Amino acid sequence: MAVAKKVAAPKATKKAAVKKAAAPKAVAVKATRKAHSGPTVSVKQVRSQIGIMPKTKATMRALGLRKIGDVNTLPDRPEIRGMIARVPHLIEVNRKGA
Repeated sequence: MAVAKKVAAPKATKKAAVKKAAAPKAVAVKATRKAHSGPTVSVKQVRSQIGIMPKTKATMRALGLRKIGDVNTLPDRPEIRGMIARVPHLIEVNRKGA
């Protein structure tokens, strides 16, 4: 006499449960920078970052500059002025009043 094997339904895995829980699609929110009110400073990179110290490169990156010719407009605040003071040999600065 042959014994019939029971075939169990496939169990839900943890990954499937996680996917099921995360079913609602996340709405992509576009990051927007706040508009600068008040005086601003326009900085332009005019010299290369090749051969400069890592902290100086990080400062340039924080100013939003990656390559020669990049321009970024930033609020005229003391912390921005301090960053500009660290890298005057690599940038040009134009102040725009409000």
